[in-house]
Amino acid sequence: MHIGDFAITALASITYIVQVLIVCAVEKIKKGLISKAKLKKQYAKLKAREENEATTPRKSVYDREFADDDAENENEKPTEPVPEPTLEPHPDRVAMLEEKSPEPEPRQNFERRQRRPRPQPYLKETEVAQKKREEIEARQRAREEADKERAKKIAERERFRKTMAKARGPNGQRKLGRESTVLLAKAQRLMGKT
Repeated sequence: MHIGDFAITALASITYIVQVLIVCAVEKIKKGLISKAKLKKQYAKLKAREENEATTPRKSVYDREFADDDAENENEKPTEPVPEPTLEPHPDRVAMLEEKSPEPEPRQNFERRQRRPRPQPYLKETEVAQKKREEIEARQRAREEADKERAKKIAERERFRKTMAKARGPNGQRKLGRESTVLLAKAQRLMGKT
């Protein structure tokens, strides 16, 4: 191991130790500040309670119980005589029963109220995607139609070629009977287009 490598590792370990010490010191300071703040808060509460006690004299336990008993005795003394319970209904109740009650209004249709449609967060995006999908499907249908038409024309051309090849005899002479059907179909197709 070279001296330069040793110096680099020593420097790295020293910086790590310094960082750990700094973190520990910061945590210690933070804990000290928190405990001091808690102590100040407790002291303020204690001081406020002492000031309260100083301004209002405390009653002894016996005085408090005696005051409670007096309050209960005052509540027990009736100010009016309590009427005897009877089985007859209260006069107000009798008056209410004798009155004719108003007829309840007939309820209107019980149709359910139409709910508002739920808000759809991606409504525009779904519409755009739907349009794109429809365009793609239309292009694919058009492509398939064109492929079918192309295959149909190729098959017709091949059939025409084979028929014309058969229309020639072994010595190369034309057989007009066989050629006539193919040429007639071709002429009809040309006349139909124009």
